[in-house]
Amino acid sequence: MAEPTTDATTDEASQRETAELVRYSETLAALSRAAGREDLADRLRHTRARLLDPYVRVLVVGEYKQGKSKLINALVGAPACPVDDDVATRVPTVVAYGETPSAALLVRATAGGEVARREVPLDDVAEHITSHPATFDGEEVVGAEVLLPREILKGGLRLVDSPGVGDVESFRALATLSALAGASAMLLVSDASQEYTASELRLMGQALRISPQVSAVLSKTDVYPHWRRIEEIDRGHLSSLGGIPVFAVSSDLRLAAGATNDAGLNDESGFPALVQHLRREVVAPADDLQRRAAALDLASVVDQLAMAVQSEQHALQHPEQTPELIARLESARQQAEDFRSRSSRWQVILTDGIADLIADTEHDLRDRLRRVQRQAEEAIEEGDPSPIWDEFSQWLDERVGEAVADTFIWTNERQQWLTQEVAAQFLEGEHDIPDIDVSDITGVLDPVDEIAGMDAAPLSAAEKIYIGVRGSYGGVLMVGLATSVLGMAVLNPLSLLAGVLVGRRAYREDKQARLSRRQSEAKNLVRRYIDEVAFQVGKQLRDRLRVVQRATRDHFGARADEIHRSLTAAADAARQAASVYTKDRDVRLEQLRQHAQALTELRKALPAVTSAAGTGERPSIARRA
Repeated sequence: MAEPTTDATTDEASQRETAELVRYSETLAALSRAAGREDLADRLRHTRARLLDPYVRVLVVGEYKQGKSKLINALVGAPACPVDDDVATRVPTVVAYGETPSAALLVRATAGGEVARREVPLDDVAEHITSHPATFDGEEVVGAEVLLPREILKGGLRLVDSPGVGDVESFRALATLSALAGASAMLLVSDASQEYTASELRLMGQALRISPQVSAVLSKTDVYPHWRRIEEIDRGHLSSLGGIPVFAVSSDLRLAAGATNDAGLNDESGFPALVQHLRREVVAPADDLQRRAAALDLASVVDQLAMAVQSEQHALQHPEQTPELIARLESARQQAEDFRSRSSRWQVILTDGIADLIADTEHDLRDRLRRVQRQAEEAIEEGDPSPIWDEFSQWLDERVGEAVADTFIWTNERQQWLTQEVAAQFLEGEHDIPDIDVSDITGVLDPVDEIAGMDAAPLSAAEKIYIGVRGSYGGVLMVGLATSVLGMAVLNPLSLLAGVLVGRRAYREDKQARLSRRQSEAKNLVRRYIDEVAFQVGKQLRDRLRVVQRATRDHFGARADEIHRSLTAAADAARQAASVYTKDRDVRLEQLRQHAQALTELRKALPAVTSAAGTGERPSIARRA
């Protein structure tokens, strides 16, 4: 069912602003190439690509069988994701806009190998993403993409159906937090059968540390009459986390409303409020940020191109001031040269900060894993671990997964702070930093082998009798020999009674010894598993922080190179202007005047494109292509 077009005017205005920015980027790219600045033209090419292909990823998460897939189907009004009582989504599925319905699987032949795209019929997607394991022609399926011609998706909205958090494999993949690392927002889906569980509240808290755009969806309100009471309790739980919006919806009512085109039933489903929230609070701000970042990129390029034009123009108009002008430009160029060197302050801050961050994150990871190990050992000491080893292993997996996720999220927060510190030291007004997400924990535990199993087979009756007889033999023999002095047989009531007592004690001692051995074995298995996790995850943490260091260094190094080239070009233009003959000066001045006027008009037009661009502030985080 089509949603009310109350925001149509706003959408049209946004599209016009985006089109103007695209046109400006093309004009500036041509001017940059004409000035011999291919570096600026390449930067504008990336800016234009981001404007032409905007997307806003919204991750739909929740525990097993909470109605995530049906929620997406109800939002888009089509069976995009498989829904069945006996199947579950095994891999993330992206639902996006396409002119015609189509589908593709993302596969890889080997673990850690290159991901390839395989086009498949739309009806075959469910078979490959719900099988266990998810495969296609012998290759591992790591994701799926469904394209549909739906109005709600046309503005760049991409809905991601994630595997259930409560699924038996959810820890091994850690899919939820991994996907959230690159998402613009998250919808936590929980049905109205009960209030939030501890794991759901923990997931919500972790998600808020990665993405500020988190919303809660209470599903299946048509199935549970007491859903209003559950909604009230859930809002109470979420009050401690901040103002998280909660939407109570019924996917079945929404789908029925779409089939019958019943507006009243659609309103009753609760979806209009959710759709409006996605458009106004998720898609619109993301589009505004995209346009703002693009406008600031264009303004930066205009300023750098204008520098050379203004320098040459000033030198032609005031030749007596040319030496002073060149001296100022050379001084600024030397400053930019200093920023390019390895000994510059921002380089030192980056190098030292990464070294400190690596040490801190390794300590944080080991500290969290040590706490998990202590909890595991305390649980083992409470009884025999072998009968419940499978449940214990799953609990240990979950606790280790939580510890690893917390460390990666904390590391991501620290690296963002470090990158902003580098930006603050780089150049005045330079706060555009590379968006590098360390909290993505996809596959970090893949190299870790599963915790080994334990033999939980109980003693048979024959084994118990054997242990008792073996222990009672000594008691029977000792008492029998002692009583034989009194003329009694070796086997007499007293010796048999002593044998029973000694055998019973021997059985208890053997039972305690076997329990101690199993507990010791379980503790050793836990220690080896924790050590393996610390070794493998620690290596990936160090590698990712090195990636942060290189990406940050390259980003700000490229900015320093741009500024250095702009200042060099301005100084060269001023020197060339000093040697221009008088008869050519007027012609060149007219050319420069026209060029400067074009740049000035373009620069003045940029703030009018987006109100945010006129503030002169840069966004703290700008996504780079």
